[in-house]
Amino acid sequence: MKVLITAGPTREPIDPVRYLSNRSTGVMGCAIAAEAHERGHDVTMVYGPAERQPPVGVGIIGVESAREMLAAMLDLLEEADVVICAAAVADYRPAQVKRTKIKRGGPLELSLVENPDIAAEIGKRREHRRLAVFALETESGIENARAKIEKKNADVCVLNSPDAIGAESGGFALVRSNGEVLEIGHVKKRELAAALCNELGL
Repeated sequence: MKVLITAGPTREPIDPVRYLSNRSTGVMGCAIAAEAHERGHDVTMVYGPAERQPPVGVGIIGVESAREMLAAMLDLLEEADVVICAAAVADYRPAQVKRTKIKRGGPLELSLVENPDIAAEIGKRREHRRLAVFALETESGIENARAKIEKKNADVCVLNSPDAIGAESGGFALVRSNGEVLEIGHVKKRELAAALCNELGL
């Protein structure tokens, strides 16, 4: 099958040298891509600016911003059988990007606007495709994961916590569209990748 994965962070420019981003290193997305590739599937990863080297044999489309990631996903979506939205996409971006470097000199206020919801946009167009999304929650995790499945029209949501960001392991659960919860526990991300691939029939 053709598997399409988002991975890594996005960067939203403030000025020519600064940006808004997060601590994602691409470990999770790369683990999923490697697992799916080793199972014999044709894998493409739309990859934000992350530290982790992508797996050998996986197609890579490099992007920076959330809007670039969405555009790449929509370009590739038609041929995909399975879509896994594992990227840590910035929810907001600066309303205006300064053309020159902002100089020090007192308080600075940034006006932010919402970025497109990539997983939700994929969900609107999913048709026959299987769709997995991720939820990083600090409270009401199961409840929020179930709400995310409904909002994004997904088959399954991987629930994880902030301690998993940038780490090789973390605590995970798979929340299914019927409301069932499969507790994975604290495992290495490659083990979570295997469980997710099994869940999606890969």
